[in-house]
This record gives sequence, structure tokens and C-alpha cells, in this order.
Amino acid sequence: MVRLIDISRRVGVSVMTVSKALRDQPDVSAATRAKIKKAAAEMGYVPDSGAQLLRTNKSKLVGLVIPSTTNPVYARMVLAIEERMREFGYDILLKHTQNHSEVEETCLRRLLARRVDGLLIAPVYRMESSVRIYKELLARKVPVVLLGSPAAFCSLFACAQSDDIQASQSATKHLLELGHRRIAYFTGPLAAPWAQERFEGHRRAMRDEGMDVDDHMVFHAGATIEDGTKATLQMINEHCDATAVIAVNDLVAIGCGVTLLQQGINIPRDISLVGFGNTLASEHFRVPLTTIRQPKFRLGVAACDMLMQLIRGETVQSRRLPAELTIRNSTAPPLKR
Repeated sequence: MVRLIDISRRVGVSVMTVSKALRDQPDVSAATRAKIKKAAAEMGYVPDSGAQLLRTNKSKLVGLVIPSTTNPVYARMVLAIEERMREFGYDILLKHTQNHSEVEETCLRRLLARRVDGLLIAPVYRMESSVRIYKELLARKVPVVLLGSPAAFCSLFACAQSDDIQASQSATKHLLELGHRRIAYFTGPLAAPWAQERFEGHRRAMRDEGMDVDDHMVFHAGATIEDGTKATLQMINEHCDATAVIAVNDLVAIGCGVTLLQQGINIPRDISLVGFGNTLASEHFRVPLTTIRQPKFRLGVAACDMLMQLIRGETVQSRRLPAELTIRNSTAPPLKR
């Protein structure tokens, strides 16, 4: 292991000067600092994080807790977070919850034990108004930024989210402008605020057109491809005569699209289909999906900037970033019947 004294001997300066240079202290000249950093890099010097924690009370670690990197929405966000926190000089400790509350609590406690300086959390949503681990985070004043909409149990934390209501309104408005009036809606998890907001956007767009949402056109889907398949089969069996489907996310939309095509139903001639998220799969689906383009990378960057403000002791406001409709081949005017 390369030590500060090894670098000092090579460069011919004191250990204190080496230490100050590697910490970018202003009382070391730019030329000396550059010389020391070059030598440190050539020698393979790695800072002692334990010593750094003792000296500054900062671990330079941030905990990132998400359901899974297999979820295409989070894959892009994680990339942004890793890049942005690297710019701030921080490393990421990544944990997966698989959407299980017990696993989430274990992940958070292990990260706290690692003395992380802050947390970025995509919460495991549930119906409870109070959750023990989140109450503890508040009591301990841990810097926390949520990735996505806050629920009742985590409403006191700042969050970075997309404007799902406005975005969902634009998706429904697009179908209404094409002439669709019988629009089926595939809802998401009941406890998820983002799913509720997307349905609310759909409802508002229908009301703006002077129409109410028909309960017979609403199908509980969930969040996965399999959920989309089940909801589609239910819709077909109930003969609701929908000319279009809006799914709560792209995975549900793909499950719906695959099932419709397997049943010999043409997209978009027989039925139009809209997703939400603009994941890579949506663009390369057999019928490229009209969907909502979430600002996943920008959300990750915004969350990091907010967290750094909290770590520095500053106050922050939650942020909503606009999401845009991306029109592709899966939507068209309805057939005259």
C-alpha cells in the first residue's frame, strides 16, 4: 500500500504538503499540487477512507436504494447518479429492495452502519401513514432525497420526480384528438403515488373534454409485463369495446401489446396503445410505442444536486421535471364502427 510518506519522499516535500495537495488546500502552489497528484497517480495511491472519516467526519459515501437495476427506468437514473456523485467526489453504495419493505429496512440500516453521508431512495410504497425506518431517518436528520413521488409515510423528505399528472394528461389528450372516446386505462400499484398521479392526469384530460372516466374501462394492472398481459385478457373477455389503451408504464404496455397481437388484434388499426416511461424496449417493440418520455437522466442529476445541498446543511425544495409525449406507430385514429 502506497502511503503519504512514500509520495513525499518521491517528490521531495513534507508529508503535510502531500496531504494538503491531495485535499486541494489553497496554501500549496498549483505547480507543487500538480506534481504531487501526478506522483500519487503513478504510484497507485488510494486514500484511506477510514482515516478520512476520522479526520472530516465524512465518509464520502452515498447510499442508493432502488427496487432493481433490471427496471429500465432506474437503469438510466443510476448511471446519472453515479456520474454526478463522482463529480462531487463521492462513491455510491447500491442496494436493491426488490420492492419488499423488510428488505428495504435492512438495506437502509446497513447503509447507515457504513456511515453514509446521505441517501437516495426509491421507496417501497405501502398504505401505512407511518413507517419506523423513515421516522428514524427523520429523527437522525439523515440527508435523504426520494427518487419519485412521496407517499404519506415519507412525505417530509424532499423528492425529485417527473410531472406525471401533466404528462398523463397529454397522453390522453393525444388519443382524444385522434378521435378516440372509448379509452381503456390500465392502472398501477394501488399504494404507488406515481400510479395515482398518472390516473389523475387521465381523468383530468377526460373531464376537460366533458367526459367522465367509465369504471368499466379501468383495469387494475400493476407494474410488470405479466400484469399487462392479465389486464389485457380481462379487457378482451369483458368486451368493453375499447379503441385505445393507456398503460401506467411501458412494461404494462408491452404486456398488453404482445397479448393483443397474439389475439390477432392489430395495433394501431384495431386498437391504439400508449405507454409511460420511454424505456428502450418501447422504441424497439414490434409496434414502436407512443409513450411519455421521462427525464430519467436529468432526474438522477437533480436528485444528486439536492442531496449535496442537504449534506452541506442547506435547505432544498422538491423538484418536478416535465415529461414529454413521444408519438410513434402505436397510435392512430379509430376505425369507424
